[in-house]
Amino acid sequence: MVVATVCVFLPRIPQPQSYHSFADQRSLFGIPNFRDVVSNLPFAVIGVLGIAFLLRPGSDPASGHFLDSRERWPYLVAFVGILLTAFGSSYYHLDPNNARLVWDRLPIMVAFTATAAALITERVQIRVGLLLLPVLVIVGVASVLQWYASELHGAGDLRFYAAVQVCSTLVLLIVLLFPERYSRGSDLAVVVGLYALAKVLEGLDKPIFRAGQFVSGHTLKHLAAAAAGYWLLRMLRVRQPVSDPAARVATG
Repeated sequence: MVVATVCVFLPRIPQPQSYHSFADQRSLFGIPNFRDVVSNLPFAVIGVLGIAFLLRPGSDPASGHFLDSRERWPYLVAFVGILLTAFGSSYYHLDPNNARLVWDRLPIMVAFTATAAALITERVQIRVGLLLLPVLVIVGVASVLQWYASELHGAGDLRFYAAVQVCSTLVLLIVLLFPERYSRGSDLAVVVGLYALAKVLEGLDKPIFRAGQFVSGHTLKHLAAAAAGYWLLRMLRVRQPVSDPAARVATG
């Protein structure tokens, strides 16, 4: 509510066209912005590995990865979002502009909001998390579409999109305060840290590129964000249920 109120009173925030001017615009093998394009490949690999892990028979409750098989579904949506990010972001970086940026942001929002729903499912209540999964994903997608529609009408406004990101982050942080049902909970701190590093690298795109003329901050941002996805998958693969029955979440 506080975030929504702040956004209402903030002035309209259009998408700066300078955002599309990335530091490393070199082409290679006929591919424009080569490094910013190919650095999306890890998203495809991690997305496929995540989907395969979540759909294989070994991820049933008996394996210990999930106490309730329904807990897999939000993670599955998240890894589908990660896979689609590889295509959306590559498409955008081939010719950066607002029309293509939509396809970059849509799958990112799907992955981000589905991850929030996944943590609600396993730390708060399964039924609540599953009910919120489509709601959160739809709101995330709507925020991207609303931004683009505002740009098309000459009144670009990122406030709703930014508010959804902030609220999703707050949900993630609040849910982490609930009891853990599985081991490896500290891995989530690594995931959050890698995501934060990705945002820092994005802001340092040009300074990093100027430092050595080899790699840009935005290319490194892709690798850090993909590493966050990998660490999330790693956590799911190696974790086990906690022994404290008081930490068990209501199934609903």
